[in-house]
Order: sequence, then C-alpha cells, then structure tokens
Amino acid sequence: MRFTISREKLQEGLAAVASAVPSKTTLPVLANILVQTTEKGIRFSGTDLDIAVSTEVTADVESAGAITIPARKLSEIARELPPAPVKISAAGDQRVTLECGRSKFKLLGLPKSEFPSFPAVKFEKALRIPSGDLQKLISHTAFAASTEESRPILNGVLWELRPEYMRMVATNGHRLAKMDLPVKLAPSSSSDLIIPPKALEQIRRLFPAEEELEVAQGENHVGFRSPFTAVYTRLIEGPYPSYDQVIPHDNDKHATIDKVAFTGALKRMFVVASDQTHRIRLSFNSGMLKFSVSTPDLGEAQDELPVRYNGDPLDIGFNAAYLLEILRYLPTDEVRLTFKAPERAATIEPEGWSDPAKYLCLLMPLRLVD
Repeated sequence: MRFTISREKLQEGLAAVASAVPSKTTLPVLANILVQTTEKGIRFSGTDLDIAVSTEVTADVESAGAITIPARKLSEIARELPPAPVKISAAGDQRVTLECGRSKFKLLGLPKSEFPSFPAVKFEKALRIPSGDLQKLISHTAFAASTEESRPILNGVLWELRPEYMRMVATNGHRLAKMDLPVKLAPSSSSDLIIPPKALEQIRRLFPAEEELEVAQGENHVGFRSPFTAVYTRLIEGPYPSYDQVIPHDNDKHATIDKVAFTGALKRMFVVASDQTHRIRLSFNSGMLKFSVSTPDLGEAQDELPVRYNGDPLDIGFNAAYLLEILRYLPTDEVRLTFKAPERAATIEPEGWSDPAKYLCLLMPLRLVD
C-alpha cells in the first residue's frame, strides 16, 4: 500500500474516527485505526465493538492495500506534521512508513485480517432522513439519558419512527426530555430503536446538517450512512419504560419566566446549594418568584425574579443542576413551567416557539426540608 494525502485530509479522517477507538482495551487491534485504499482515496475506520465509524477522504493512491495503525500515535504525529503532503506506505512485514517534508516516522501496524468486520446492515431498503432533523432531535434530548449502570435501558435514547413523525425520548428517572418532529416516511417505516448517546453524539458530530442520511437496521444494530461517512451502533435491547404515564396532563399552575434571568438566578443559588442534592427552593407567587437555599454546613442565599404566574402560591424544590441543564437546551427566550403540587412532576417547555417540532422536558421535584 502506498498513497499521498494532504496533511489536512489526514487530520480530518483521523479526527472523524478517533473517538470510536477505545482508550483502554484488551484486544490490541481495537487501539488501531484501519486504513485502506478505495477508488476515491482512503477510508479510515475505528471501532470499540459497540460503535463503528468509517469515513472516506481524497488521496492519491499509488498501490492498493490495507493495514491497521495505532490510532493515538498516528493522530499525535498527524497533529504535529508540517504543512506538506504526507506519503504513507506499508510493507508486508506490517511496518508503516510516514514521510512529510523532512520528517520520517516508522510505526508497527497489525494486519487488516485482525480488525473486526462491521455489523451486517443492509442499506437496500434504507430510510432517507435529513441529517438536520436527526441532529435537532439528538441535541435536544440525549443529554437527559442516564449514566448509571443500575438500569441499562435508561442509558439509551428511545427513537420512535412513524410514517408521520419522529420522536426521541431520554430520561434518567428524575428528568425527561421529549421532542416530536413531523416527517413523511414510508408507511412501513414504524420502529422503536434504543440507541446509546455516545453513538448519537458521533452522528451529530460527523454528518453535516444539509446531508441526507440513509438509515438501515440490522438484527441488533443500526447504521447511518452518507456518501463518505458511516456510523454503526449496537442497539440497547429491552422494552423502554412507558414514559407517557409520567408526563402530567393536569398541571393547573403555570409560570412564564425569562430564560436568561432564570438561569442567572439559579447559578447564583447553585453556589451555596448542597453538593449532594443541589436542592433549591422555588416559591411562586403572583408576579414574583423567590429563590432560597439553606445548606447547614455552608450557608444561605436568596434571590427573586419577576414572573408571570397563574395559580395558588407554591413552594417546590428542584435539583438545580438538572434544571440548569434543561434550560441550556430550551431554544426560546422565555420558558413555560407547569405544576400541580410540590410532590408532582413539573413540565418545562419553550414559550412562543414557532418551530414545527414539539419539545417538552419533565423534572421530578425534591422534597423540601423546612
């Protein structure tokens, strides 16, 4: 194998697949990136056996071939190279030579035969979905997925595909994010997939919003493909919790708040909140929202904001970290909160959003300690 590639294209290809390479592994070949020649140039591939990423970049190929090269060292070398064409060649003894300007490196690779094959996903009947629509769903919901190992099903994001709409839902049992997006898909395209957030982050990062993606499902994998890049991920198996049952439909108290001011007050309260619970008290009255925090071994804090509020006075406690995270993803200047009682779930939605998508977050309250 022998080819010449620009430093920029080498860095671009390595950056695309590097995050799929595990930092620690008992299988040495997984620490490598597969580099192989194609008709158009070079394809880089990386995998941790759960997620696999490959991308193709242009290069001048002199002789065809394939080899795996240590990912971390190759990326570090590429980052430090001078701005000149890079010549890469591999001999039969697995030695890889890299030359750029007056710099020359030799690395020891592993044969392609040791690299795991990608999942069997057939794209003949693939769905075609605008990348921008998928990215909107991911960026507004994936943050709410659980990171704890106790309930693996909550470590994934539910993606519901229907002929008329797409929906993503993520929850960790304390907070929930749900977005619906109207689309036109084939009548037979109904399916529910539970996807790891790490894979969704690769999709959000690698595919430009203006591209159209092909999406195809294998036995327990799903693949996303554009003309130059592909992402495959293992699906999380099992029934997703019935999230509709926890979304309240009878909340009769409503508050509308300026998002920037709300975020600022919460951040100020967060400084004095407990490191364990991050609990803050919100006291809603007609025209005014009062914030208060009391942490026995630290101190107290109060603040207040004007608010449009309909309903009886309400004192409710929340984890400020969860509330701040939800506010970060709300796309409007004002937010609408609804409540029923201090021990019941609250909803948080964008106020005055003209987008066709529907977006709702839910947050479970914390018990207040007087």
